[in-house]
Amino acid sequence: MTHFDFLGKAKYAAVLSSLLMVGSIVAILTVGLRPGVDFTGGLQLTLFYPPGTVLANDVVRSHVAPLLSGTSPAPTLIIQSVEGQRDLPGLGPSSVPGKIVTVQGASAEQEESLRMAIIEPDPDSTIPQPIEYSITQIGAQVSKEIVARAIEAVLVALGAMLIYIAWRFRLRYGVAGVLALFHDVLITLGVFSVAQVSIDLPVIAALLTVVGYSINDTIIVFDRIRENVKAAKKAPLWDNMNRAINQTITRTLNTAGTTLVPIIILFVVGGAALRGFALAMLMGVTVGTYSSIFVATPIAYAWSQASERRRKRR
Repeated sequence: MTHFDFLGKAKYAAVLSSLLMVGSIVAILTVGLRPGVDFTGGLQLTLFYPPGTVLANDVVRSHVAPLLSGTSPAPTLIIQSVEGQRDLPGLGPSSVPGKIVTVQGASAEQEESLRMAIIEPDPDSTIPQPIEYSITQIGAQVSKEIVARAIEAVLVALGAMLIYIAWRFRLRYGVAGVLALFHDVLITLGVFSVAQVSIDLPVIAALLTVVGYSINDTIIVFDRIRENVKAAKKAPLWDNMNRAINQTITRTLNTAGTTLVPIIILFVVGGAALRGFALAMLMGVTVGTYSSIFVATPIAYAWSQASERRRKRR
């Protein structure tokens, strides 16, 4: 077991966390978040082309961008390259190149023109005809409902965790755990704002997964603190908390390391379609591991000390 003074370094962690949170808030307010088509409504085309087709994103953009002109504000056009496996006649399972074309804020006429220009291009066009495609159309009313349900899911998850931890331990531990989760999600959203990565439903799913991962790590530390307090009631709370973190640090780092390996691989080779999900998981697991040690536990300790001082004054 290590004997590192984690609580003694909490003041430096508080400065770092404060800077990251303030930076995230500034980025969100100034740069803004980039909502995906799930939250704004629009049209998304997924197209696959014959094996060996070389089609640059700029070529596709130059072909379809004129169809979206004349509207204020201008529709958002996002083009991503993907790879897919398809069972082709005479070739069997083959890797085929593909494009995901997303347009947000376009009129119905513009969406129809874009759809026809990509699915059935002119014979003289530089855009080949796809061998397979799918169309996803999301209306504005549906996107509003998705936004409401996403917010509701996050709030319900945080509220349920607060109630469970408060019942399982104490209210101070529940509040500390939820504040650590808020810290994790805010910093992750700040990275999404700076990198201008689209936030869609898979990203929300990743954030909820990270919330569960982070709170699980925090509960393990809190549970060991409770065991240490029962075993050494006369020992200072500072020592019991530090001992608990040292007793669980190896498990925490091993779990985080083994979780990050597949996430990093997914982020590097998963393609544009999974990049947002992988980035949310990557940031969430990293920041969540940090916060369970340097955010949640110091907050619980500070609350305990404040309660003790009030008790002595009374």
